[in-house]
Amino acid sequence: MWGDASMPRSRARFFPGSMCNLSIGTVKRVAVCAILSAMPLRSTVVPGAPKAPRSASTAETAQVKSALKWIDENTDWVTDVQVRLTEIPAPSLQEEKRAVEVAALLSDQGLSVHQDRLGNVIGELRGANDQEVVLLAAHLDTVFPIGTNSKAKRDGGRILAPGISDNGTGLAALVGIARAMHVAKVKPQETILFAANVGEEGEGNLRGMRALVEAYRARLKAVIVLDGSGIDHVTTRALASRRLEVVVTGPGGHSWSDFGMPNPINAVVRGAVRFINTKVPSSPRTTFNLGQIEGGTSVNSIPHEARLKVDLRSENEEEIARMENALRECMAAGVRDEMDHARDRSRGSLDWKLNLIGSRPGGELAKDSALLTALAAADEAVGNQSRVERSSTDANIPLSMGIDAIAIGAGGNGGGAHSLQEWYEPKGREVGLKRILITLLGVSGVVPEKTR
Repeated sequence: MWGDASMPRSRARFFPGSMCNLSIGTVKRVAVCAILSAMPLRSTVVPGAPKAPRSASTAETAQVKSALKWIDENTDWVTDVQVRLTEIPAPSLQEEKRAVEVAALLSDQGLSVHQDRLGNVIGELRGANDQEVVLLAAHLDTVFPIGTNSKAKRDGGRILAPGISDNGTGLAALVGIARAMHVAKVKPQETILFAANVGEEGEGNLRGMRALVEAYRARLKAVIVLDGSGIDHVTTRALASRRLEVVVTGPGGHSWSDFGMPNPINAVVRGAVRFINTKVPSSPRTTFNLGQIEGGTSVNSIPHEARLKVDLRSENEEEIARMENALRECMAAGVRDEMDHARDRSRGSLDWKLNLIGSRPGGELAKDSALLTALAAADEAVGNQSRVERSSTDANIPLSMGIDAIAIGAGGNGGGAHSLQEWYEPKGREVGLKRILITLLGVSGVVPEKTR
């Protein structure tokens, strides 16, 4: 995900009272009630949140209880899957090897598995009603380039490896939930798609999720994104963001004999210094980051090209547009400054351009969404309290199109995301897995055993 740790943690509490008015007459709601009646409550839900509807019993309780029991007894298996997948390199745009492994694992759980043209792995669990589908997704890719040592190491209760939490946790949960449902023979009312998607990180630009939503949009009822570990929050508001690349080119030359020629790196630096002094509002929260600067062939050569990559984010998309304009003006001024200071402009000048390399749209889930009701039921069932949050994840795409979507963690604890010191602690992961399962079945519904 794009910098989840840097996102503000909203103090707005979960689930406004308006959700109490939702109908409980559907089979899907009965499924949620069955799950809840089968689960002991360990603590109360967030103060002020409406309680999910309940029912004394339903025919499918035995299968749901069996799936939850499998989770309790097999968290070590899920952790082993997590380590196995994490150790397979999967930079954005290079996820193929990890995708093959995930496809095999999902196929082992009885799913009908295929890969689309982009490399997304899609495992289908056909429901009684094939007119609507629920998508459970976790991204395959990491921010780490090929050559990074991804071998997992144990340090006490922690597992250390680049990508172990983001998103080894989500991928392992995806497989684990599929396994629990397969073993327990849980049949959903509506078809569930288990997807391991490409292109969430960096310049992947959410291309995998874009393709999934495009392919299933006509039938897509809801999307649940598994990203990272934490279960104390739920992303219901998509943080808009834009990524831009500045490219400055010139004639290049020798550092001694051609000194005084216009230098692309100098121009980029001049523009960057101007840009970092741009004022941004604290409300709506707006940020920028100069993430990469590249150029040159050697220390004693005037470069012929320089590149700067910039990340812009805001709770208001108009602020992003303002920041893009500021970047454009600052870089134009930087190029002018460099040309004005050049001693020899007769042998060439500088050209520059601004390229869009990534854009994530904003969006927000309705507060009376059935998906939030299902998550409320799950939180109550496992004794969890969660807050709503704004962040930038795969959920941006469906949310921007008005499709119900959330992003949640898969349980346990993690830290150091996007760093070589990334770690994951599996203690308590069963709570996150149960939360996922109950939410998923609350949306898809469960076919009563006697009607199968």
